[in-house]
Order: sequence, then C-alpha cells, then structure tokens
Amino acid sequence: MSSKKEPKLTSIPTRYSSDWLERIDHRTNVARAVLARITALESDAGGPDTLSAARRSLIRHTAWLDAIIETDEMRLAAGESIDIGSHTQSLNSLLGLYRMLGLERRARPAQTLREVMEAEAQPEPSPQPDYDAEPMCEPEAQPDEAEAAP
Repeated sequence: MSSKKEPKLTSIPTRYSSDWLERIDHRTNVARAVLARITALESDAGGPDTLSAARRSLIRHTAWLDAIIETDEMRLAAGESIDIGSHTQSLNSLLGLYRMLGLERRARPAQTLREVMEAEAQPEPSPQPDYDAEPMCEPEAQPDEAEAAP
C-alpha cells in the first residue's frame, strides 16, 4: 500500500469550465440521478428562474452530497462496510445545506388575475408585409399572348 498522498489542488484547473455539469454525459446513471435531484430541489425553491447564483450552487452541492450518502447506504444494504464517521458527517452536512436552503417548498411567482386579463385583452400585432423582401417562390410564368394564339 502506498502512503503517497495526491497533491492538494490550490487553484482551479486550467481546463475547468463552469458549465461542466450541463456538458456531463446524461446517459450515465449518476448524471441522471444528480440532475433529477437538482431539478427537484430547484423546483422546491421556487423555480430555476428565481434562484440566486449562491442558492443554485448550494442546490448543486446538496444534490451531489445526497447522491454520495445514498451510495454509502446502498453499499451498507449490500452487506459492505462503510466509514460510519464519514457517513454521519455527510448526513450532518446535508442537514445543514437543507436548513440553509429551507425545507419548505416555495411558490413560484404567479401573475395576478389582472395581469392575465390585460395580457389576453391586448391584441396581437399583425405582421407587417415586407415589400422589399425576396419572394419565397418564383412567380408562375405567364404565357405571352402571341404564344397563346393558335
């Protein structure tokens, strides 16, 4: 067994991209499970459009930590041993993240009845013809009158 430790990461890797989660292979079980958790947590928090960057980051970390905890629990259920101290620490961390995010669902911002009615009452603008635009198809050729006579 090697006692060689891996070097500590002191900066963001040069190949790091902040959209790595969106680019992850969605065909893997882990990706599908974590992305489903993220979607559910974002929905519970009022929808992705209402979230600050900090809350979005907390949700992402919560989803990954939840997946790690469930992996430990699946190992335990299969008769394997787990590091119970690490598992307990993960559970406590998850509880802290849930407390920070809030355990209750938040309602998405809704339109008032007046806003809905005003939007329905406004006529949709009719498209204005663009007389300078190229025709979408060639006009049918009209036979010359001289050719049409027998």
